[in-house]
Amino acid sequence: METYSVSLDRIIKEMQLRVLSGGELTAGVNITTPDLNRPGLEITGYTEDFTHDRVQLMGNSEMLYLRGLTPEVREARLEKLFAMGFPCLIIARALEPFPEMLTLAEKYSIPVLGADIATTSLYSELNRYLCVQLAPRVAIHAGLVEVYGEGVLIEGKSGVGKSETMLELIKRGHRLVADDLVEIRRVSHKTLVGSAPDIIRHLIEIRGVGFVDVKRLYGIGAVKMTENIQLVIQLEKWVEGKEYERVGLEDKYTEILGIKVPCVTIPVMPGRNLAVIVEAATMNNRQKMMGYNAAKELNKRVFENGGMPEGGSGYSPYY
Repeated sequence: METYSVSLDRIIKEMQLRVLSGGELTAGVNITTPDLNRPGLEITGYTEDFTHDRVQLMGNSEMLYLRGLTPEVREARLEKLFAMGFPCLIIARALEPFPEMLTLAEKYSIPVLGADIATTSLYSELNRYLCVQLAPRVAIHAGLVEVYGEGVLIEGKSGVGKSETMLELIKRGHRLVADDLVEIRRVSHKTLVGSAPDIIRHLIEIRGVGFVDVKRLYGIGAVKMTENIQLVIQLEKWVEGKEYERVGLEDKYTEILGIKVPCVTIPVMPGRNLAVIVEAATMNNRQKMMGYNAAKELNKRVFENGGMPEGGSGYSPYY
């Protein structure tokens, strides 16, 4: 699997960190893992299983422990830590570094940075930021729109009506995330986040009209930068004689970056209001996530009543 990196300079800017030492080194440092390390054990002398590619983060506990050591012991412990090598050290809570720390940072060419916020907050924010920046990703030819707070990925062959459906959804009050190409990142073992490439962000291509700037045409409330993907809708042209789902007892899924996402196939034919159908499919999927399945409820009623009534819809749910 392809690996990604983010420059330390970008992290400093995004997280509003202060450079305490090694400012000339930050441009050449790239972070490749979202995992962070608080070197509590390492400064006590235990260095087994040390991971060299992690950002080291010190807070009040680590600094208080180091302050309680004699200068000689503190320098020896810190040298053992710095000698193992790591991308950078961040000191939280606006705490001042020890002189020995700055000397060793210069000796081993390791940048030392400072943050003004609490250690746990910094840990959480930096880990979350790195998880997004370093996440496995894929680009998919599709559209992504937020419908009733749910991220809906709309797939289908070129010309099937994806962009037109999203434009109608936008007119109905929903929000565009991406059209034509969606960049998807797996930010956790169960979360996919989609966004648009910078060059086509907030644009929709409508055949016969051309490109439409949704943000300028419909306002800032009609667009969104990113959205979690909770449902995939596949649009396909209606094929006469093909059996399409009518009951919905069996949940179907599609796999993206190793994560299974609920999937619905909607046949496209003249006269069908696809935007309304997408809204219904989205709300139905939310109901399922909340524990209610309309198809299973119907199946239960049929079972309790001994079958469908005369003149019914022409199908029988299986049970």
